[in-house]
Amino acid sequence: MKIAVVGLGTMGAPMATNLIKAGCEVTVHNRTRSREEPLAKLGAARADSPAAAAAEADIVLSCVSDTPDVEHVLLERDSGVIHGLRERGLVIDCSSIAPAATRRVAERFRARGIGYVDAPVSGGSEGAVKGTLTIMCGGTEEDFQRAEPVLQIIGAKVTRIGPVGCGQIAKVANQVAITGTYMALAEALTLAYRAGANPERVAAAIGGGAAASWVLNNRSDRMLNDDYPLGFRTRLHRKDLGIALDTAREFQVPVPIASLVATIEDALIAQGHGDEDMSNLARFVREGAGVPNGPMKT
Repeated sequence: MKIAVVGLGTMGAPMATNLIKAGCEVTVHNRTRSREEPLAKLGAARADSPAAAAAEADIVLSCVSDTPDVEHVLLERDSGVIHGLRERGLVIDCSSIAPAATRRVAERFRARGIGYVDAPVSGGSEGAVKGTLTIMCGGTEEDFQRAEPVLQIIGAKVTRIGPVGCGQIAKVANQVAITGTYMALAEALTLAYRAGANPERVAAAIGGGAAASWVLNNRSDRMLNDDYPLGFRTRLHRKDLGIALDTAREFQVPVPIASLVATIEDALIAQGHGDEDMSNLARFVREGAGVPNGPMKT
């Protein structure tokens, strides 16, 4: 299977790596061309543009940061994927963008006889490396069936939600849900510490009950240690929250927790913390509680 991967950031590069390891014939392209080099060492071909990457591919998988980036790599005049991918090809876009934007882009490809699946992911950089991502898909049943063998290589749970755009709606719901979980965990651990309990033991204890979650299992140590290495950038989550808030306004759904966290993330980004993992929401709670920088120790 010939697959072009366009966008080799924190998520796209490990996706491409897993496709190569699975035996796929992979061509890669990234705006910062040096990011292609590790994939080339694994056996990937390199292309000078998204269109060139798509020219010999059956399927193009894209994973970039925001709507303008998606439009650039997929639709840009002469250099976009749409100018290289042949009729009956397939685009799988793993970016997280607005549902309406996804539908507009997909329509451009449909007009050329090219299938389109929006397939945003969840599971952090760890999930991308391990190939255990959760993938939420929108597209026709036919296009999804063509995409599924590829998505099964990079993810552990692949679900078709409905027509094009529904994957992005599911991602909106996902981002709203994890917003509350991250914020609540930061509050809980800081409260336990300030009240005199060992927060590490508290995390271990509540992880066996109703408070158990992926966030607790994978991000509590970062909050406890006041160290936030990259998993999912705060500025990218804030971008996703912007999409969620716009969607909520469109359908008149109150989302008070997401609205509050968006404001907190704005402050963290203004303070220079936008490229840290979003578990740095704990910074806000710790500071408000007067907890000094560094590991929580009792």
